Amino acid sequence: MKRIAESELIINPDGSIFHLHLKPGEISDKIILVGDPARVDLVASHFESEEVNVTNREFHTITGSYKGKRLTVISHGIGTDNIDIVINELDALVNIDFATREIKENLTELTLVRIGTSGGLQPHVPVGTFVVSESSIGFDGVLNFYANRDSVCDLEFEKSFVDYTGYPKLAAAPYVVDADDELVKRIAKEDMVLGITISANGFYGPQGRELRLPLAVSDLNSKIESFDFNGRKVTNYEMESSALAGLSLLMGHKAMTVCSIIANRVAHNTNTNYKESIKNLIIKVLDRI
Repeated sequence: MKRIAESELIINPDGSIFHLHLKPGEISDKIILVGDPARVDLVASHFESEEVNVTNREFHTITGSYKGKRLTVISHGIGTDNIDIVINELDALVNIDFATREIKENLTELTLVRIGTSGGLQPHVPVGTFVVSESSIGFDGVLNFYANRDSVCDLEFEKSFVDYTGYPKLAAAPYVVDADDELVKRIAKEDMVLGITISANGFYGPQGRELRLPLAVSDLNSKIESFDFNGRKVTNYEMESSALAGLSLLMGHKAMTVCSIIANRVAHNTNTNYKESIKNLIIKVLDRI
């Protein structure tokens, strides 16, 4: 079997993986992902017990027990570049033998649910709505660096989106990927909306926000809002769901994102006091994962 070189899989002197500083065995196969390191403590405050608590940079991990379920909660920071780090290192922790540096014969499937915040793009997703990213459109380009990306992407959707919006040629080619269907059915109930989420590779220009710098395509957001693919519309913007769904599909993991809408880009309103909504969403995910 192929041995993975030291430069490709970096293991710290204490036996932990490079960025997350976690060792094999320290994570559950059920994992909640959050952007804010402080939100890890909020999720873990509901645990009955705690066995692992590790912090490095923006990556904070706690593994413990909730209602008899062994769970891990980990922060990933902002952006799909961080998702690339987190998903690859979580997969390595369960599917690569750190002693031999070889891929294990029997692979472990992880269940990954990201809880986030997001900006709504349609009237039916006002502030306070919980939106499950049934499909994600990646503006980030991360998945395009991996072989077989076409096998997990909706190529017809991609072409339709690019053609309709006149997507800028200098930007990374967008990709469209679905969340795990079984996991979506498990988490999304009547209190959540199924949607199509754009993962942007920035908060300002890439999401159509204009401060001092003018936008390259000034009407891109209006085209996105009116875009329709087989009766489905783009519901919200965030910055991580596409890479999470795509990398997980390629690796054989179950993954999805659910966000609380804290701003509506159409109505031009926002709610900065969204913490109670997030607390409510956390309990729902803890109970359903």
